[in-house]
Amino acid sequence: MSFRYAYCNETLAPGRTFREQCDLIASLGYTGIEVAPFTLADAPTDLSQADRAALKNDAFAAGLEVVGLHWLLAKTTGFHLTTADAAAREATAQRLIELTDLCADLSGSLMVLGSPQQRNLEEGMSLDAATENAAEVLKAVAPRLEERGVTLALEPLAPSETNFLQTCAEAVALADRVGSPRIRLHQDVKAMVGGESDPPAEIIRRFPEQTAHFHANDANLLGPGMGDTDFEPILKALKDTGYDGWISVEVFADGPGPVETARLSLEHLKAVAAKV
Repeated sequence: MSFRYAYCNETLAPGRTFREQCDLIASLGYTGIEVAPFTLADAPTDLSQADRAALKNDAFAAGLEVVGLHWLLAKTTGFHLTTADAAAREATAQRLIELTDLCADLSGSLMVLGSPQQRNLEEGMSLDAATENAAEVLKAVAPRLEERGVTLALEPLAPSETNFLQTCAEAVALADRVGSPRIRLHQDVKAMVGGESDPPAEIIRRFPEQTAHFHANDANLLGPGMGDTDFEPILKALKDTGYDGWISVEVFADGPGPVETARLSLEHLKAVAAKV
């Protein structure tokens, strides 16, 4: 099987138009782009249908597919997944519905729900109460996801980043609680290395049916091959379990610079994939 590789756009966005980002990502050999909404506008509703059509056409003209969206609630205020504030939960559900429409209008089919600051437990809140609040928000979003053909993938993050949804098992349990086929699991290498007791390859093999999307990165916040993480067992596990979704490279640190990081990451993933 051949893997499909996408790049997350936020590190390449400063100083570049969306079309320039797409052209650059395609020139490096990627075939998909995953978009952080804050790189497009302050809010999804700021983008008209003409704006959305133009962005979609920019990606297509560069030869890229729009995978979808991530960092859904980053750089926002007033939104929170687990808060005791019912009005804030309602606003969060509405924002996620608006993002669902944006994703579909860009021809994307997937959204990654990470955004740790907008899901951390409030002081004094129990895990059970937080989980119930999160499920309420997600149940309100599920009908629009199903209507627009978009999957919302729940992203576990390490304890260093959040105190809610730290493992794949917890994310799967929340998805099961909501009960929508359009709410599934997202796996992230950095998060698995930092938050799971077992190696990433074992976690991949544990949840093949539930996994909708995959982020490749290193625990040092750079790209694959730029740290100590061995990607051979990771890609082998994805291959052995029949994963046919995208592998999106998501990085957080500067390293040799955003363009060189993108280039080296894909070079490493392709070299490892050739071995497995």
